[in-house]
Amino acid sequence: MEVVGGTTDQQEQELARYAVLTEPVGRDLQALVDLAAQACDVPSAAINIITRDQQHQIVATAGIAPSVCSRSDSMCAAVMAERDAVVVPDATVDERFRTNPFVTGVIGAVRFYASAPLVTPDGVHLGRLCLFDESARELTPEQETSLRTVAEQVMDVLELRLRTRELERANHHLALFAGQVSHDLRSPLTAILANVELLETEPVVATRGDLGTVVRAVSDAGRRMNRMIEEMLEFAVRGGRLSLVDTPLEHVFTLALTDLEPVVRQGGATVTVGMLPTVRADADMLYSVVLNLLTNALKFTRPGVPAQVSVTAHRHGDAWRVTVADNGRGIEPERRREVFDLYDRGDDPDSHGIGLATTRRLVQAHGGRVGAEDSPAGGAAVWFELPAG
Repeated sequence: MEVVGGTTDQQEQELARYAVLTEPVGRDLQALVDLAAQACDVPSAAINIITRDQQHQIVATAGIAPSVCSRSDSMCAAVMAERDAVVVPDATVDERFRTNPFVTGVIGAVRFYASAPLVTPDGVHLGRLCLFDESARELTPEQETSLRTVAEQVMDVLELRLRTRELERANHHLALFAGQVSHDLRSPLTAILANVELLETEPVVATRGDLGTVVRAVSDAGRRMNRMIEEMLEFAVRGGRLSLVDTPLEHVFTLALTDLEPVVRQGGATVTVGMLPTVRADADMLYSVVLNLLTNALKFTRPGVPAQVSVTAHRHGDAWRVTVADNGRGIEPERRREVFDLYDRGDDPDSHGIGLATTRRLVQAHGGRVGAEDSPAGGAAVWFELPAG
C-alpha cells in the first residue's frame, strides 16, 4: 500500500531501514542535488526527508546548509500526498504556501518552489527532492522531466545503499554460520583423522599393503575434507569471493576419482576422462563441483547396469564446457532447470538434493553456468562452463 501524506509506522520503519537520517550523505547524493539545480537552472535544491514531527534537509546546494525544521513549517510536508512533481511558479499566490514561514520572510523568502517525490519500490514516500528560488519563474517540460528523473536516481542510490548493507549483514551471518558448521564438522573429522593416524602405526597395517593403501586413502580423503571445510569458512568470511588460481582440471578430477575409488570399484563402474584444460578457478571450490557431478553420475544408475561415466571438455564460445555424462536414469526434460534449485528432490527421496544446487552456486560464483541434457549413453549429461580467458 502506498504511504503518502501523514507519517505512519510503516513510513517510520522505512526511514529507519533506509538509514537516510543516520548515514553520511556521501558525494553521490550531493552530486545528484547539484545536478538537479543545474538542469533546472535554479540557485537552490535540497533533499527533504519528512518524519512525524520534522523536516530533515539532508542534502542541499547553492548556499543552503542542511537543516531541520518542524513539519508544520515544511513546504514539502504540505505536498507529501502528491504522487507526481509539483511546480509552483510563485508561492506567494498559492494557497498551500502563501502563509508558510519559508515564503513570508520569517524563515525565508521563497517564491518559486518545485519538488518530486522520493518513493520506495513498495510505494512508501520518504520525502521530496526540492528546488527553490527567491524569484518567481517557470520550469520547461524538459526541466520538469529532469526533476523527476533525478528524484528517481536519488531513490536508486538509497536503494543501492540499503541492498549493500543487507548483503554485508548476510555475509556476516554467513560467516558466523560457516564458523559453527566448520566447528561441528571438524570435531568428528578430527577424531577420524586421529584414529587413522593410530591405524597407520599398527603392525598389521604396516605389513599388509592392501590395508595400508585403504588407510592412506582414508587419511588423504580426510585431509582433503578438512581443507574443504577451511576453504568454505574462508569463502564465507571473504563474503563469497573466490581465490582464483590457474587450476588444471585434470588434477581436480584425479583427486575426486581417488576419493570415489571405493564407489567405482564396488559398483563395477567405468570412468573415462578426456583431455581437460587449465582454468582460472578456486581449486577447492571446483573440487566440490567435480565431486558432486561424479557422485551423481555413479549413484543414479539403472538397476543391474554398472555406471559408465565419461568426462569431456570443449571450447564453447568464450568458455570451457566440461561435461560429465553417464548411462544412468537421466533427468526428465521438465526437471532439467529445477533440479539445480536448492532442496529440489522431485518424487525420488534419493534425488540430487542440494548437490546440484551447490554446484550451480559455485559455478556461478566463478562467472560460469551449468546445465543438463541427454547423454549419448542414454543417461544424463550435466555440464558446467567456466570462462576460458
